Amino acid sequence: MNVSKKRILTGDRPTGKLHLGHYVGSLQNRVALQDKYACHFIIADLHTLTTKSEKVYLDELDRSIYNVVLDYLAVGIDPERSVIFLQSAVPETFELTLLLGNLVTLPRLTRLPSIKEMARAANMDDETVPFGLIGYPVLQAADILLPRAHLVPVGKDNEAHVEITREIARRFNRMYEVEVFPIPDVLIGEVPTLVGTDGQAKMSKSLGNAILLSDDAETVEQKVRTMYTDPNRIRADVPGRVEGNPVFIYHDAFNPDLGEVEDLKSRYRQGKVGDVEVKRKLASAINSFLEPIRERRATYASQPGLVEEILVEGSRKMQATARQTMDMVYAAMGLSGPRLRQVIHGEAVPFRLG
Repeated sequence: MNVSKKRILTGDRPTGKLHLGHYVGSLQNRVALQDKYACHFIIADLHTLTTKSEKVYLDELDRSIYNVVLDYLAVGIDPERSVIFLQSAVPETFELTLLLGNLVTLPRLTRLPSIKEMARAANMDDETVPFGLIGYPVLQAADILLPRAHLVPVGKDNEAHVEITREIARRFNRMYEVEVFPIPDVLIGEVPTLVGTDGQAKMSKSLGNAILLSDDAETVEQKVRTMYTDPNRIRADVPGRVEGNPVFIYHDAFNPDLGEVEDLKSRYRQGKVGDVEVKRKLASAINSFLEPIRERRATYASQPGLVEEILVEGSRKMQATARQTMDMVYAAMGLSGPRLRQVIHGEAVPFRLG
């Protein structure tokens, strides 16, 4: 990977297989930017702990990590051009998170609507919200700043978190009078947030309203058949609403036949086409989109040890980058940790205090 390129950091919590919302929100941009940027894609397993207070079941987490990497490979992320790594395998993540926590206030963190939403989803109240959830954006800032990323492709719901990263980076650079961290920009996907199949504002596995990238054709057809449409349209001859209709949002995102989409919209508004036809053509379009992804996924899944090898190599590369960053951070802050660590590890370097 060309280290002279500007750098990208983005990734996903390993909570299971990825879905169409992940694709339009971020994955599509990641694939397109691999040649232009030095890309770092994080499997953020530490982030799963912020809303999961009970014991982490290793087999379940490992399986989720495996599935996320398979989905990355299936959509076209190339480990030869990009670094795919496991968050908890990079100990510098813990170091930088602790240091950055001193550069942001508690009121700033608690104002984030997403933190409150995550707490509600996990059935937490003011008495049970852990420090780790409040500090979620600080951990995310460490993820972004360790590779000194210039760009962060994310879904719309994470834009506010990246803004906190920008604030922390500016504060660090200003406080220590050295430009250690670039101020990362945000890149939002063409479809910032994909609605769920049930009409909810966001597609989510936990809500059961997601079409997975790995769903087979029959499953896709079944999910599309049950999709939410215009609730006021009780018969096919009743004019329907296209704007905000999930079926047409998905047509716009995944049906490349623009003529067909415009024809369906026109007839729908006039009450000249039924939901059955509109959904049947949508299912066909989504399956055409997913078929090469499913084929690539099956190919990679048939190679034992491939995912593990990719994670080992990627995590080693990320560790090297993270170590460079932390040396810069400690030097800027005037801390002696890196020099003493070299002595501890048996390297012949001078170490004197005072």
